[in-house]
Amino acid sequence: MSTFQYMKNLIKDRNIASITPTSKSGVKEVCERIDFSKRVVIVEYGPATGVFTKYLLEQMTNDSLLIAVELNENFAETLQKNITDSRLHVYQESAENIDEIMEKHGGEKADYVISGIPFSLMNSELRQSIVRKTKEVLKSEGKFLPYQTFFQKDEHLKNYLTSNFNDVQEGFIIKNLPPMRLYEAVK
Repeated sequence: MSTFQYMKNLIKDRNIASITPTSKSGVKEVCERIDFSKRVVIVEYGPATGVFTKYLLEQMTNDSLLIAVELNENFAETLQKNITDSRLHVYQESAENIDEIMEKHGGEKADYVISGIPFSLMNSELRQSIVRKTKEVLKSEGKFLPYQTFFQKDEHLKNYLTSNFNDVQEGFIIKNLPPMRLYEAVK
């Protein structure tokens, strides 16, 4: 997808989190928290043009599974057209439906959920529902790795994470425009 097409989607869709895709160093820094040495089930909320998706597929074992949940129809279609990997399953749905999506995969639990969706643009009920359902679809000791723009306030996501997860760590990724806040929430 060209920069022009990305910007058209950004203008039309208020659910797009950032004016630019995550930088390569930002992707690597988030993914350092993933153990790629074994089979993993990873869920990605808001893959957009597939910057994380492509990196994850490069790192994952051949028997791993990547479930991409993208609300924007144009982005979902772009992913399906441009990435032909049998380990990738793209759903054009809301992350709020992750429980139903995982049922389509035999109720398998996720090792990791990565999220770039803009929690700051959601109402409180939707935030709570997504965080709660994310915890439900994770394996024991599974990790939720949401990254958000740097300026986000605690009430946009951190407070929801700490009320749902046993352990929540927070860090910052400066080598990205805009800089990002990264959470690591362990079930």
